[in-house]
Amino acid sequence: MTEHSNGGRTAIVIGGGLAGMLAVTALLGQVETVTVVERDRYPEGRGFRKGVPQARHLHILLSGGILALEELLPGTIAALGEAGARSLYLSRDLLTRTATGWQRRFDERRHRALSVTRPVLDSVVRERVLRAAAGSATRVEVLEATEATGLTGDASRVTGVRVRSRDGAPRSGRELPTGLVVDASGRGSRTPQWFAELGRPAPHEETVDAGLAYATRMYRPKDPATAPDAGVNVPGWPECPRGAAYVPVEDGKWLLTLSGVRGHHPPTDAAEFTAFSATVGDPYVHELLARAEPLSPVHGFRDTCNRRRHFERPGALPEGLLVLGDAACTFNPVYGQGMSVAALGALAVRRTLADGGGPRPGSTAEAQRAVARAVEPAWIAAVGADRPYASTDDARAGVGERLSTWYLGRLFARAAIDPVVGAAFRDVFCLTAPPTRLVAPQIFLRTVFLPRRPGLPGPPAVIEGG
Repeated sequence: MTEHSNGGRTAIVIGGGLAGMLAVTALLGQVETVTVVERDRYPEGRGFRKGVPQARHLHILLSGGILALEELLPGTIAALGEAGARSLYLSRDLLTRTATGWQRRFDERRHRALSVTRPVLDSVVRERVLRAAAGSATRVEVLEATEATGLTGDASRVTGVRVRSRDGAPRSGRELPTGLVVDASGRGSRTPQWFAELGRPAPHEETVDAGLAYATRMYRPKDPATAPDAGVNVPGWPECPRGAAYVPVEDGKWLLTLSGVRGHHPPTDAAEFTAFSATVGDPYVHELLARAEPLSPVHGFRDTCNRRRHFERPGALPEGLLVLGDAACTFNPVYGQGMSVAALGALAVRRTLADGGGPRPGSTAEAQRAVARAVEPAWIAAVGADRPYASTDDARAGVGERLSTWYLGRLFARAAIDPVVGAAFRDVFCLTAPPTRLVAPQIFLRTVFLPRRPGLPGPPAVIEGG
């Protein structure tokens, strides 16, 4: 980013959700002012926001995201815990059923995840971002109920954002000049369309769509003493393409998410939803529902396509623009990676700008490449898991990718019973290690040459040594 006659050392962030607030944090101390353009009005307290359609579903912050968020905003993880977020050590506190049986439980505390409802997460992060901004040299202004309608500039440089009010005021538009625009507007980002208005081609886009849909309902155990001592995860597999995840959140509540690929979508009718839970790969979750009372209607969600826009490629991005979070790369939400990737991307932007002594010519392209590197492990994991279910239109995998999919399937089965392979798998899945960790000699040999023994026949109560 460079100074220009109207924008100066300023930035505009499109989107005031989680990714947008993390983008603000990355820019604190790097620019003089940040203006956040947010379509909605924030709810009073910790309520659901219309602009987050997946807000009523399960949200997990993986350990890689926890580390990134804590570096961006120290003290936030403790604040989320005080607000009721539940800590889960994945190998100990999440019972997972695979196609070969139940995974063993290991007392391995390398990977802590947070399970929390989206309103609590968003409000805690937003409060802490605005508090950090108040104590920084950067002035932050939030324009609520304001819609971004386009970019200003030309094919080589973005110089501002066109906006209009959505809150009862006259819908006449205006232009906000700036030195940097950060698109953190989520899955509905219109940047590819805005590129056409600037006279440049849209970025190359990859999609892998498993055709998955999911539905979620909130419960409370009738007797807390009989609640399970761990969350439950029964992902689907080709022979049984229906899955379930039953995970604790704040205030003694639990969220049940049921999922299924094409032809196996879970219903949103309450009685049919309960019946569907009996058809996943193990009856355990269905049995737990008999000991719980529902607290909400069933909410469905179907926009689960993995989509990656390669803004990081040479020439793909005009000067003065960055794209973060779901606006750049969306994942099948069932894997719980999106929030962690948003935090890792924002941290990559902060480090890039700080290492270069602040914004400078070419820094946006450099920062976008850093964001792409942060995205890569999650993209490989999500695409590898969804590829077997993808339609023929977006499943054009080469020999190398098909081999990778075979290897990952074998590795996942081995991880269910092998603490060494399991630890490596969790390192990569939780975004704390690169994918190359999965093909390290020790992991490769144990995955390919050791036998594929079955997992446990039932949910494990015993926690084995790590």
